[in-house]
Amino acid sequence: MAIRRRNNNRNFRRRNEPEHKINHFIKAPEVRVVGEEIESGVYTLSQALKMAEEAGLDLVEISPKAVPPVCKIIDYKKFLYEQKKKQKEIKAKTVKVVIKEIRFGPNTDDHDFQFKLKHAEKFLQEGAKVKAYVFFRGRTIMFKDQGSMLLLKLAQELEDIGVVEQMPKMEGRRMIMFIAPKKKK
Repeated sequence: MAIRRRNNNRNFRRRNEPEHKINHFIKAPEVRVVGEEIESGVYTLSQALKMAEEAGLDLVEISPKAVPPVCKIIDYKKFLYEQKKKQKEIKAKTVKVVIKEIRFGPNTDDHDFQFKLKHAEKFLQEGAKVKAYVFFRGRTIMFKDQGSMLLLKLAQELEDIGVVEQMPKMEGRRMIMFIAPKKKK
């Protein structure tokens, strides 16, 4: 005998169920109707459905939590298309922040420093942020001042193309500093 479990996820929506309630799926006895070329106001559900039918459009529940629920008389397919379009625009406008890490030891040699400096310059020119950190292992934790001097030297070398977002700060066994690319004018 199979045991059926109830899905406790309240936001669960079946695959074929539309995102919004439309036409006869709306259950509220009264709705606030809005739309183009329609007199806004509170109507009974049957009146609102009749108005939508006369216009040859759909009655779509826009704000179900309002009292009474807000419904709009529009073409539902066009409404969905425009919503997707808006979401795409919003997604395209968001900037993805890339953070590149550069690791130093407290006793990093000058040649190694120059090598890592070139990488940091390249990352900043590509538009990525740089997270530079000095990792202290074992007894090297005594050289905190050397680590901060190293990070400040890096910031000084990169001041033409980068801006220090966060000054060197200890977090556990790491001293971390963030450098962001300068905004182009």
